[in-house]
Amino acid sequence: QVQLVESGGGLVQTGGSLRLSCAASGLTFSNYSMGWFRQAPGKEREFVAALSPGGGRTSVADSVQGRFIIARDNAKNTAYLQMNSLRPEDTAVYFCARGSWLWSFSRASTRASYDNWGQGTQVTVSS
Repeated sequence: QVQLVESGGGLVQTGGSLRLSCAASGLTFSNYSMGWFRQAPGKEREFVAALSPGGGRTSVADSVQGRFIIARDNAKNTAYLQMNSLRPEDTAVYFCARGSWLWSFSRASTRASYDNWGQGTQVTVSS
């Protein structure tokens, strides 16, 4: 079955950087869009970024635009989220998820467009 495993989270100071990884198995990785979401305590899970199957098209939330970069290596079945200039409000559990084989900007930020989720990795940004 499809398995997504996130790693790379941790504690970092304001202004620091982290790179999250999402290792995928049980699927033909290069056929699917991939997305990153996050959930802070007491808040809804929110969209962060998404990437088309081939990696040529992206969608990034306004709140992280210019600071976060989504990428993928289809040869390694892995998606990445490079997070720079981190802020305390970025503190959350970060999840990767498998999207559709068909890229759609309008659906990329919608939770319902993703059908498999990882267990999440905690990111904590101290002030």
